[in-house]
Amino acid sequence: MKIAVNGIHVHVREQGGGSLPLVFLHYWGGSSRTWRHVIDALPGTHKTIAIDHRGWGLSDAPTSGYGLTELAADAEAVIEALGLADYVLVGHSMGGKVAQLMASRKPQGLRGLVLVAPSPPTAMELPLEARQMMAVAYDSAEAIGMTIDHVLTHKPLSPEDRAQIVEDSLRGAPQAKLAWPMSTMLEDISGQVAAINVPTLVVAGECDKVDSVDALKAKLLPRIPQATLHVLPGTGHLSPLESPIELAQLIASFATKVG
Repeated sequence: MKIAVNGIHVHVREQGGGSLPLVFLHYWGGSSRTWRHVIDALPGTHKTIAIDHRGWGLSDAPTSGYGLTELAADAEAVIEALGLADYVLVGHSMGGKVAQLMASRKPQGLRGLVLVAPSPPTAMELPLEARQMMAVAYDSAEAIGMTIDHVLTHKPLSPEDRAQIVEDSLRGAPQAKLAWPMSTMLEDISGQVAAINVPTLVVAGECDKVDSVDALKAKLLPRIPQATLHVLPGTGHLSPLESPIELAQLIASFATKVG
């Protein structure tokens, strides 16, 4: 379904029922579909809400507004529109940084935070040349395939999942593809995240080449008061597709504890 928020329509995949809904935010290049294996592996005791960020999936793609503030505002408006009194927020990579900003605002109803291979709250320390290469990484199926094999994953993916990644990455609006490497990933919210006051589970891939275990230990964990770390063995950056069953178990267990 699509929900009108902040002058655009945001696409949301809602599934299941039960108490303590789980709200999912995807990575740069993905969509709400990135979470489908995780959601399918969850016990049927949670409603799940997976959001397409603006410019990705089936959401509208305005000409501007791709900073953390705007992405967070869209998700906050969806949560309000759905009337979620209590929920757990789950963010992956870029979505993890958006989730950190949202949680730092201490929203009413937030019971817990799950950060999956999250982008740290600090500005990403990449030279301009590397960021320019990122900006064109999703411009063709061939480039996306190279990115999957050499950057995003450690475990091999099924042909169906590879096709989904290619389709989602190609579908992204040019302005959404450009914004993250050239501006949004450079935003520094490290001062804000100290205000996060809910239990926080950080899930890292042992073999993640994007947001490594060591980087998260240095740049994220010391800044979030209640953060704890779990490392998924033999997993790269795309843990929702590489290790969905293990990730679903971690999320379900965490939600039970905070619920």
